[in-house]
Amino acid sequence: MLRYAIKRIIGLIPTLFLVSIFVFLFVHFIPGDPARLVAGQDATLEDIARVEKELGLDQPIHVQYINFISGIFHGDFGTSLKTGRPVIDEIGLRFMPTFWLTIWSMVWAVIIGLVIGVISATKRNKWQDYLGMFSAVSGISLPTFWLGLMLIQLFAVQWGVLPTGGMDHSWKSYILPSFTLGLGVAAVVARFTRSSLMDTLKEDYIRTGRAKGLVERKVVWGHALKNAMIPIVTMTGLQFGFLLGGSVVVETVFNWPGLGRLLIDSVAFRDYTVIQGELLLFSLEFILINLIVDLIYSFLNPQIRYD
Repeated sequence: MLRYAIKRIIGLIPTLFLVSIFVFLFVHFIPGDPARLVAGQDATLEDIARVEKELGLDQPIHVQYINFISGIFHGDFGTSLKTGRPVIDEIGLRFMPTFWLTIWSMVWAVIIGLVIGVISATKRNKWQDYLGMFSAVSGISLPTFWLGLMLIQLFAVQWGVLPTGGMDHSWKSYILPSFTLGLGVAAVVARFTRSSLMDTLKEDYIRTGRAKGLVERKVVWGHALKNAMIPIVTMTGLQFGFLLGGSVVVETVFNWPGLGRLLIDSVAFRDYTVIQGELLLFSLEFILINLIVDLIYSFLNPQIRYD
């Protein structure tokens, strides 16, 4: 497993290289002139040309890419065009708020999703199943911004028990945005759990376990669910990667100082360097999460580890 993990990590290098090319070209195709935005509305053509030269935007695009890559190898992701601060500092300030919001959201999602999915699978075609799947469809269908505003209106404005938004390093500030962000993921987890667990419960070893007199709770939670977890882990890992990239809608509704808000602000300002840094970070997160998911497979199914 260690050798496999090392090979996968080495394989990150060409993947990230291709991703860097795509990200660089994509960012430079965004309409708008960042030099004009930096120079200001009243800037003359000479002022804009001077800013372009200072930022290196007057050079051919392949030269700009080489400078971009060489800077990354030296740990320099550039300087924000908007604030003048290093990109790594701008991202660093926003990463932890998004990271902890993602952790809280996934806790909600996994607990609620697994419980609903297991109940629906074991009570197939009964009222518990219908209620669970109705809840899952509702969680997927509800617009995130509407749900967030309704939760703010109820818990913050009317009852006054939770803050309306922002991050004050109190656990209360995480409840509403994390629940809003995690509800849709919980719905997906519930549907995946139900489908995968229903297939597993049909296996011969499950019938054998029941025939031997095992308690149903142990059959479901101790044997069937573990073997049904592979597709659930795959989906959960992908959802974790999406959330870790920052939720623009939730972070906007709750005024959360995360990566999603930073990305929107950077796109509006045509802050090329910050956009490039964030997109590369998102790509690296997904690649590492896929590696972690593959390693988790081996612990869930020893046959995969032996292969």
